[in-house]
Amino acid sequence: MAALGDSISTGFNACGFFVSCTSRSWSAGDNREVSSHYLRLSELSGTIQKHNHNFAVPGATSADLLGQVRKAVAAKADYVTILIGAQDACTRTEDAMTPVQTYRRRLDAALAELRSGMPQARVFFASIPDVRRLWQVAKDNALARTFWAAGRICQSMLARPTSAKAADTERRARVRARVMAYNRESAAACAAFGPACATDGGAVFSYPFTLRHVSRWDYFHPNVAGQRIIAEETFTRGFEWFDPR
Repeated sequence: MAALGDSISTGFNACGFFVSCTSRSWSAGDNREVSSHYLRLSELSGTIQKHNHNFAVPGATSADLLGQVRKAVAAKADYVTILIGAQDACTRTEDAMTPVQTYRRRLDAALAELRSGMPQARVFFASIPDVRRLWQVAKDNALARTFWAAGRICQSMLARPTSAKAADTERRARVRARVMAYNRESAAACAAFGPACATDGGAVFSYPFTLRHVSRWDYFHPNVAGQRIIAEETFTRGFEWFDPR
């Protein structure tokens, strides 16, 4: 199997300061506390053991997905998870966000490449988390605000976090709407791919994450508890033959 996407799927900041912790990835990690897709599948079939690839890259956007798919094809991955789009919305400015049509076009191109190279592959799309939810639960935390400002993290959403001015409220709503649009397009691209593709039905986006689920290194990325939630919310909504219950 192969994990594709951005820093969320690399387990970034889940075990140390500004490093990827692939063992704690919700998708391809081997940390028992997270109970990733890889570990759950390993309990169902021994053939996948030690065949967990992670081609996700911190900072990756939808523009990078095609290259990651090509690596998955080269590795002959027949199960691929995709969580991509947070960095398309989490930009320095609202205007820099990836247009929805561009996002969809990139997904379609990546899925076409996967189908061409690995026609029997199954694909799972996890929805992009609700970044406004992160703002809501952490905006009153001084440390969170400090990290967001110093690291210039997701400024399209997290700039001026304590402002209640109409311009900032409306900006946050527009960024959230863009994430929702990306999630709709990934679901539509998955449906067009056919029955070999499944989604979480928006479960990750809708999950009521709290500060207990985010890394104290940046108050942005999922910590071990957050990664475990993503694994649970996605795996139980995947392909029926993947469900061990």
